[in-house]
Amino acid sequence: MDSLITAAARALAAGDALGALNRVALREDAPALALRGVAMAQLGDLVRARTLLKSAARAFSPRETVARARCVVAEAEIALVSRDLAWPAKALEAARATLEAHGDRANAAHARHLEVRRLLLIGRLDEADRKLGELDPAPLAPASRATHELAAAAIAIRRLHTKKARAALARAEQAARQAGIPALLAEVDSASRILTTPAARRIARGEERLLLVEDVEALLASKALVVDACRHVVRDAHAEVPLATRPVLFALARALGEAWPGDVPRGTLVARAFGAKLADQSHRARLRVEVGRLRTLLRTVAGVTATKRGFALAPRRAREVVVLSRPVEAPHAAVLALLADGESWSSSALALALGVSQRTAQRALDELAALAKVQSLGRGRARRWLTPPVPAFTTTLLLPLRF
Repeated sequence: MDSLITAAARALAAGDALGALNRVALREDAPALALRGVAMAQLGDLVRARTLLKSAARAFSPRETVARARCVVAEAEIALVSRDLAWPAKALEAARATLEAHGDRANAAHARHLEVRRLLLIGRLDEADRKLGELDPAPLAPASRATHELAAAAIAIRRLHTKKARAALARAEQAARQAGIPALLAEVDSASRILTTPAARRIARGEERLLLVEDVEALLASKALVVDACRHVVRDAHAEVPLATRPVLFALARALGEAWPGDVPRGTLVARAFGAKLADQSHRARLRVEVGRLRTLLRTVAGVTATKRGFALAPRRAREVVVLSRPVEAPHAAVLALLADGESWSSSALALALGVSQRTAQRALDELAALAKVQSLGRGRARRWLTPPVPAFTTTLLLPLRF
């Protein structure tokens, strides 16, 4: 490898994309094309970067398997940044295996981190945690250690383990300072702000209060009966009842939780659960059926008792009932949570991350666009959706989970 290629590679490792381009901008050999592609990616020109990396992969001979694998890893990172979640993950896994087999542990670790970040975006926390745990960050370079700790912090925050998250962020900041890369320091700072930004609302006895992530963790660890409108479950200290696939039952549970220790009139429950302004006999009959189903599902944590005017929630073991809600109620909050990262998303990537059909994601985007909450760029398959980051609250608890 000649001196210009070596100097350009060192400049890229230090985050100096312009310095790298100054050395290889006019060269068309395979190593120079690859470095130019990485430099253009750091500068934000992802389309040009992907083209250069594909040209570099073709220019390397079939025997240069390590160089080809590095191009695949760089292309995978561009796909992740551009939220192309349908990019073939098997190609990245194969490239990582090739790099490990040839002793390139630094780039193999980078490939593993990309795998983990993709899994985090689509809500597969258990798999992301397992893959991250297979990697020892100690021998890695400072920049890679910072990336590793950022991924660990993201997993801890999503699981509401704030002590682990703070420790991981502290290690990430230390590694980022050792690396001396401003963009990496900014990423650590952005991740740290999540812990100091309101993450949810606590509704109890008619009063509301904003909670930080650590407050949410403390609430879920308390002896209260929590009607969790972020995860759509009802839980106490001993049991948890998921209602994510039962929206009518959860609407009833939330209405009862917000009114506790009082009861809720039947007409109010009909309006909350079915959207009907006036309750007729058919609505009342349906309400009785749904309340019976809710009573059966909640029997381990609470009872649902009938009163003269409606129904009331009676916790089995807990001394209080608390509703945990999103900090800001908005239609299609999960879509907004994903778009709030400031990146541009395709409807197919949103559908994959949310676990819904692409048509469902498209309908949500169209409704949000009509409300001027999102905007689109491009047309057809190149169409991307984005929205400015929401500074008022963290989106951690809005994102879907799939274990």
